[in-house]
Amino acid sequence: MNPIGFNLLAWSGTVSDDLFPVIDRLKSIGYDGVEFFMASQDEQAYRRLGRHLHSLGMAATAVLGVGPDENPVSPDAAVRQRAVDRIKQAIDHAAAAGATVLCGPYHSAFATFTRAEPTADEYQRSAEVLAAVGDHAAQAKVVLAVEALNRFECYLCNTMTQLRKLVDQVGHPQVRAMFDTHHANIEEKTFAGAIRTISPVLAHVHISENDRGTPGAGHVKWDEVFATLHATHYKGWLTIEAFTRADPGFANAINVWRNFSETWDIAESGHRFIRQHLAAASATAKA
Repeated sequence: MNPIGFNLLAWSGTVSDDLFPVIDRLKSIGYDGVEFFMASQDEQAYRRLGRHLHSLGMAATAVLGVGPDENPVSPDAAVRQRAVDRIKQAIDHAAAAGATVLCGPYHSAFATFTRAEPTADEYQRSAEVLAAVGDHAAQAKVVLAVEALNRFECYLCNTMTQLRKLVDQVGHPQVRAMFDTHHANIEEKTFAGAIRTISPVLAHVHISENDRGTPGAGHVKWDEVFATLHATHYKGWLTIEAFTRADPGFANAINVWRNFSETWDIAESGHRFIRQHLAAASATAKA
C-alpha cells in the first residue's frame, strides 16, 4: 500500500522542535511520514527533525518554493544561479531531515507573472536549472518532483501536459513530477487523463480537496483519482496538503483567509479516507 503523509504546513511554514508533538499525534493516527516546507535556513533544525522522525519510525518528504530573486526562468543569469544555489541548499536540508522527495513548483518563481504565456526560452532556462541540480540530488538520494500549479499561482506549468514537457526537456532521471488534486481540479479536463499523461515520470502525489479542507468533503472526483493511480501502478507517497490560518505569515502569502476545516479533522478523517479509497480501488480492480 502507498505510504501516507501529512503536510505540516497546516500548523507551520517553518521547521522547529515545536512541531514534535504534532508529529507524535500524526504517528498515533497511523501516518507513515510528514512533509515539511523548506522555509528555515537552520540546518540543525532539519537534523533534529530527522532524528525525531527516525525515533518514531517515520519518513519524510519536503516541499520548496522559490521567489523572484531566485527565479529559474529569469533572463538574468545571476538570478538563475541563485535558483541553482537555493535548490541545492534545499536538497541538503531535505537530506539532513531524512527526506527522500523534494517536491514543489520550483521550476519557476511562485506567483510571479510576466503577463504573457510561457515561452520556449523560459522552458529551456527552467530545464537547464533543474538539470544543473540533478546530480546533486542524486548524490543526496533525494528525488526532485516538480509541481504544476493553477493559473492564479503560476504560468509556466499549469497542466500535466506542460509539466511532462518540462520534465522530458530536463532529461535527468532524478528530476520527475508530482500531481496535486487541488490544482488539477482547476486546470485539467479529467483527473484520469492528467494522471495517465504524467504517470511515466510521476514521483509524488498531493491529496488536496478543492477548497484545501478535509479530503472527501468537497467535490474532487476521488474515485477517478484513486482508480487511475491504481491502474497506472503508482506506488509512491499520498500526502495530504491542506491549509489553515495557523501560520498567518504563510497563510497570507498564499491567500488563505479562513480555516477550511478543523485541522485534526483533516488529519484523522483524511487518513481514513485515503485508506478506504486505496482498498476500494484495489477491490474494484480485482472484481
